[in-house]
Amino acid sequence: MKRVGFLTSGGDCQGLNATMRGVAKTLFQQYPDMEIYGILEGYKGLIYGNYRLLKSRDFSGILTEGGTIIGTSRTPFKYMREPDENGLDKVEAMKSNYKKWGLDCLVILGGNGTHKTANLLREEGCNVVTLPKTIDNDIWGTDMTFGFQSAVDIATTAIDCIHTTAASHGRVFIVEVMGHKVGWLTLHAGIAGGADIILIPEIPYDINVVVDALDKRAKEGKNFSILAVAEGAISKEDAALSKKELKSKRKKNPFPSISYQIGQEIQEKTGQEVRITVPGHTQRGGEPCPYDRVISSRLGAAAARMIIEGKYGYMAGLRNGEVVPVPLEEVAGKLKMVDPEADIIQEVKGLGISFGV
Repeated sequence: MKRVGFLTSGGDCQGLNATMRGVAKTLFQQYPDMEIYGILEGYKGLIYGNYRLLKSRDFSGILTEGGTIIGTSRTPFKYMREPDENGLDKVEAMKSNYKKWGLDCLVILGGNGTHKTANLLREEGCNVVTLPKTIDNDIWGTDMTFGFQSAVDIATTAIDCIHTTAASHGRVFIVEVMGHKVGWLTLHAGIAGGADIILIPEIPYDINVVVDALDKRAKEGKNFSILAVAEGAISKEDAALSKKELKSKRKKNPFPSISYQIGQEIQEKTGQEVRITVPGHTQRGGEPCPYDRVISSRLGAAAARMIIEGKYGYMAGLRNGEVVPVPLEEVAGKLKMVDPEADIIQEVKGLGISFGV
């Protein structure tokens, strides 16, 4: 009998349930009497031994369901080697539960931090197969992560809805899109939503260039402008600071987020009325879009095939339209950033969209 543990870790997103369904349905075809341990609330469940057995029926009707049926939590990788408040060795506890439950494999769905811990467990002797989950699309080794396109759709809808009110009132609107370290989501939603200015972490902006772009639009008789701003957007001045200096400066910053700071600077420099919209966690919620349902099903089925073949220590990734196994040691600890010189950036600049540089 096969025993497989399912674990979802980090922030939730669309497609988690669809992907687990893809794994489970494929495995049950091969092993009708197999046992699936749904490890509750991410790595926390693996550390403290919390799980529930999942049956084939638990995976029916969840293709379109957002969130995760087994819960999730954030357990930062940097603290994994530190004992908990009661002195428990987290890594040893995870290995102990893996062995106690008699698992043949752990199926781990998550983002960058999740993959670091998954690789740690691989190094510690556990059989692991992973799946790339994040709305940020920043996991190394895969062209696309599930959850990304659904989040793009939601962020784009937010920008679409802003167009009419921005035009009616002749205002500058800033739509703040999720993405602390990378700008894929903001870039794609900004293009799809027809934003006039897109600011992402990989391209530090000059506020004067942003203002010039707004002035240019005003002189052309365009009475409104829309900025798609990543929550991790950063000015050239701040990008030049050391990590310690930047942390100190941000502690003193009175603004709730970068968009409010940019908004005030624009208002002071141009006199134009500025409004901020933050879609926030709506970008991670709701049902997965059809595209995500397809790649979730494909990635899940591919992960199941790896388990059937005993091919452990890999992530199921999507490259050039094909699902391929990617070694975990290549994935862990790497971010897939937007290249400022990439074709997509040059093409978008050709459309007249400003990146604030």
